[in-house]
Amino acid sequence: MGTTLYFDCFSGASGDMILGALLDVGVPLEALREALGSLAIDHGIPSARRVVRAGVSATKFTLAEPAHAGSAPRHRTHDHAEVHAHSHPHQRQHVAEAAGPGIHDHAGADDAGHDHHSLVDIQRYVGRSALSRAAKTRVMSLFHRLAEAEAAIHDEPLDRIHLHEVGAIDSIIDIVGVVFAMEWLGADRVVSSPLNVGSGTVRCAHGEFPVPAPATARLLNDVPIYSRGVATELTTPTGALLITEYAASFGPLPAMRVKATGYGAGDKEFPGQPNVLRVMLGQSDEGPALERIVTLECEIDDMNPQLFGPLMDRLYEAGALDVYYAAVQMKKNRPGTLVTIVAPPERRDALAGVLFTETTTIGVRHQDLLRERLDRKMITIATPCGPIRFKVSSRDGRILNASPEFEDCARAAADRGLPIKEVQAQAMSAWIDRESH
Repeated sequence: MGTTLYFDCFSGASGDMILGALLDVGVPLEALREALGSLAIDHGIPSARRVVRAGVSATKFTLAEPAHAGSAPRHRTHDHAEVHAHSHPHQRQHVAEAAGPGIHDHAGADDAGHDHHSLVDIQRYVGRSALSRAAKTRVMSLFHRLAEAEAAIHDEPLDRIHLHEVGAIDSIIDIVGVVFAMEWLGADRVVSSPLNVGSGTVRCAHGEFPVPAPATARLLNDVPIYSRGVATELTTPTGALLITEYAASFGPLPAMRVKATGYGAGDKEFPGQPNVLRVMLGQSDEGPALERIVTLECEIDDMNPQLFGPLMDRLYEAGALDVYYAAVQMKKNRPGTLVTIVAPPERRDALAGVLFTETTTIGVRHQDLLRERLDRKMITIATPCGPIRFKVSSRDGRILNASPEFEDCARAAADRGLPIKEVQAQAMSAWIDRESH
């Protein structure tokens, strides 16, 4: 049986709503705080509190300002902020990143909390963080998607776009937080409902636009959307970015045994409509989960070997699931390198383009395949060296493999001045003790 995660976007989606729902469905707040703290940037204190939206109890994710002596912590308005549009004095408007990805115009918010950071800054923060390598690659790929949406909207080359606009602190926290939380849950399949985008108008950096805003509309290409309910923006660019990144398909709730349901709250209260995003986590009864993949291959014997490292990074950024190299003997008895890429079928053209652009190959082979994966989940185990995450793989409910996350072991080893292999051994001993009781 595979794990399925379903996003029910009947009231749209935003970054903080997604984070709230994932926390509500089981992602530990302390683990999220640790991951965000490893960015080493001033973003306030990630917090979660229970709120009620039209009678539905939900988790509201916020960034709390540190409390000063004699005062209570202040919560920043997050993602869905409000102003009154001059042309519609009685209609509330959502101010979002819209025409400039990552732009947040938080009315009444503390300006110091919404400084923008460049793409280079973000890459530095992410690079030094405790995120896994796959998570770091995914985060940067998401920010590049935002920048590409902006470039397309303005019909400008990517290198001429003002990339400082993608770096609002809320966007960084939302994107990094969701990537970490999704990796922690380790769902085998992610499905989303069609997205309710709302209606009315939204004020952007370049004027007032009808909902969905330009960036949101661009990010929702080829995705089923609709408009229903209140006249306001319900799906933000960050929400559109994250849902489309993870959802493999869009439609009704798939057949599964629901194990947990979580609700993430937006900022506003809508009469008669719960302003929440629902997430449902369950097990599929459809037997071993088979998914379609494509493999691409080429051999190279005339390229500077220093280029293979950056090539792998580019391939992962373009959507590869796995990349590996193997030594081969080629024509005229030349030593060469076999490049193999495993990817979703829809990424084939983009990955072939990377190979032709970044290498000396003049041909690429590809074939469509099916693959079967074990069910996977992430759990945290207390060890003598501190908490260590384990990737646990199973089939039909039987655990077949359990391995400690290398990044966690390396960090614990550095903190305690121990060899990594000793931390790994202690972690495995803790796992065995846990399973034997």
